[in-house]
Amino acid sequence: MKTKGFFVTGTDTNVGKTIITAAIVKTLNSINIKTCGMKPIETGCKRKDNKIVPCDGFFLKEMNIADEDIDLITPYCFEHPLAPMVASSLENKTIDINIIKGSFEKLSDKYDAVIVEGVGGLLVPIKTDYFIADIAKELNLPLVIVARPYLGTINHTMLTINFALNKGLEIAGLIMNNMYPYQELIAEKTNPDVVRKMIGNIPFMGVLPFLDNISGDEILKAFAENINIDGLKKYLNK
Repeated sequence: MKTKGFFVTGTDTNVGKTIITAAIVKTLNSINIKTCGMKPIETGCKRKDNKIVPCDGFFLKEMNIADEDIDLITPYCFEHPLAPMVASSLENKTIDINIIKGSFEKLSDKYDAVIVEGVGGLLVPIKTDYFIADIAKELNLPLVIVARPYLGTINHTMLTINFALNKGLEIAGLIMNNMYPYQELIAEKTNPDVVRKMIGNIPFMGVLPFLDNISGDEILKAFAENINIDGLKKYLNK
């Protein structure tokens, strides 16, 4: 079934979801699939000129093929580097899921694909009974799961996959992302092949190496050399 994009989630926080989201945006645009990135909720934002600035949101804005309003890319920004439910409570802001859906629909009207980045993993709470997984389900987007290749990733990855499938979410693929320079650790060497075998029919898209330079051109080059996007193109009927 044709989709309007993908939802990028992680097996944990700090696995490089923003880099992967940007890479998918740049790659699809490079093959004439008009694509933009979106990060509906960003926590841990900085203040600039007394205004909260979403750093990841602006990074994705730079990767887009057209210039979009940052409030459309990132409708909700919070200073506290916490789960959205906690940050929104501390900052006395209410997250309206309809605003997120409305922003996604506006972008979907203009683009062939919208790549939506989540916050942390699928069970990060937005409200007491509403999680990141629920946004992915409401937007009807298949997942791209981002995992680390390091110790602990087998458990984190399989838990994420099993929860997603039990939730009724479709998984378009899994990417392993090196957030640190290669250290030649035994787990780092063996985990990608172990995970590839354990995830069965879920596409293992590849392992992205650590990038010293995260410019758009370097991300695009590294992604092209290491990640197989054939499965994503099938979802987009390209």
